[in-house]
Amino acid sequence: MCGRFAVDKDTNELIEEFVAAGGDVHDWAPSFNLAPTQQVPVVIESVKTGELVRRLETARWSLVPGWSKTLTTKFPTFNARSETAASKSMFSASVKSKRALIPASGYYEWHTDPVSKKKTPFYIHAKTDETLAFAGLYSWWKDHTKADDDPTSWNLTATILTSDAVDELLDIHDRNPVPLPREWWGRWLDPATVGDQDFVDAAVEAALPVAGGLEIREVAPLPHQGEGPELIRPVAKAAE
Repeated sequence: MCGRFAVDKDTNELIEEFVAAGGDVHDWAPSFNLAPTQQVPVVIESVKTGELVRRLETARWSLVPGWSKTLTTKFPTFNARSETAASKSMFSASVKSKRALIPASGYYEWHTDPVSKKKTPFYIHAKTDETLAFAGLYSWWKDHTKADDDPTSWNLTATILTSDAVDELLDIHDRNPVPLPREWWGRWLDPATVGDQDFVDAAVEAALPVAGGLEIREVAPLPHQGEGPELIRPVAKAAE
């Protein structure tokens, strides 16, 4: 799974990296401790003013389909299992044409000792520290308690796809996010491509080499609301 992640790039850096137009980014600032329901940067493509536009937006990290009556759901939706996303009513419409890239510098995962049950945090990132692009889905949710002309009535929401963990990450957790290679970015975002389970499976397959090449480092326990680059620094090992 992916329950916390970091993005150390600012708006302009993300726009340049993903060749995107600047959307409504809500004064986005780099963060090293992004959690579900917070605003996170997403890259999407949609037809706006008559032409297809790739743009950087911020979205509430927990997807809410348009048919939901409330912005909260009965179960967590910050991750979507890639194996079943196309068949689940929560995600199926987004698989078809509302796919996103979620930029990330890296993500956190916790290994649970089978005997002591102690949880040890790890930060997982590209060896070159390049920005990862997690396969994601998005959906717009309208708050019908607000006036139609109220710009705050529309909420962009998103989720991160996960798959069975690659062998290199399996010792940490049995799931990992789906980090798409650059050559898949445009294909994944293109709303003209009607997504189905085969398409999602192909994306997961393409992501395997990227996931397998990620670097793992043990870090200090993650404060619930802590912030700053010190969160991703390797934990100091005691001299033997």
